[in-house]
Amino acid sequence: MDTMLEIRNLTKQYRDFTLDSVSFSVPGGSIMGFVGENGAGKTTTLKLILDEMPRDGGSVSVFGKDNIREGEAVRQEIGVVFDECCFHEQFTPKNIGSILKSCYRGWDTAYYRSLLQRFSLPQEKPVKVFSRGMKMKLSLAAALAHRPRLLLLDEATAGLDPAARDEILELFQEFVSDEDHAVLFSSHMTEDLEKIADSVTYLHNGRILFSEWKDTLIDRWGVIRCGPSDLGRLDPEDRLAVRRGTFEASALTHDREAAARKYRGMVVDRATLEEIMVLYGRGDQA
Repeated sequence: MDTMLEIRNLTKQYRDFTLDSVSFSVPGGSIMGFVGENGAGKTTTLKLILDEMPRDGGSVSVFGKDNIREGEAVRQEIGVVFDECCFHEQFTPKNIGSILKSCYRGWDTAYYRSLLQRFSLPQEKPVKVFSRGMKMKLSLAAALAHRPRLLLLDEATAGLDPAARDEILELFQEFVSDEDHAVLFSSHMTEDLEKIADSVTYLHNGRILFSEWKDTLIDRWGVIRCGPSDLGRLDPEDRLAVRRGTFEASALTHDREAAARKYRGMVVDRATLEEIMVLYGRGDQA
């Protein structure tokens, strides 16, 4: 499968934060979960992909095209949904469609209307009367209606009820059923990522800690549970991150089965994405 998005050594320096040589790639036909704590640099990465700010180093290739030299062509094939609706509250979905039609060469009015109908969004009502869920569905309809090949999503399901989230996740899966499409999905909703993500990239303090297939994380990684005094018994290579409590400690390991054989007196559980995020985000790097 072709690579839809390739990032190499992407760097952005601020006075008190550095996005430090970030590298990962998103293959066609896949959804990548892009995770990390608040302030880790996820939104900065998305803005650099869109060339909304100057970078200090590295490269971004979208469909094999440089995102700066061929920026206009690249942006025509990217759909973007951020965590807040960006449309003026006086506009109606019909107004928004008329405006965006003039911005995108591939705008498909019939498809846009079908998405509005699928999401039960009235064409003639202003955005100000829409609920948060309706606004996010409108943003998604607008992002998809110009037939992009890559979707960039920043907390697109945050704050939605379970039914609305499930509806949107289903649409993302439909989108990547064609291997000429891909999704980069920044989200704190680990249950959503466990449902639909094919791979997960973890950004921590501006650096990539891992970029793995989700099935590898779920099937192989584990959490060693033991007393705080037992942490010293663990080989450093078996501890990716640790968290110490008063009565129990947890250590993240990349080989659950090997750890279970090696540390027979300890409990070694399967690691969920949420546990991986908590241990990396709130624990100590081992």
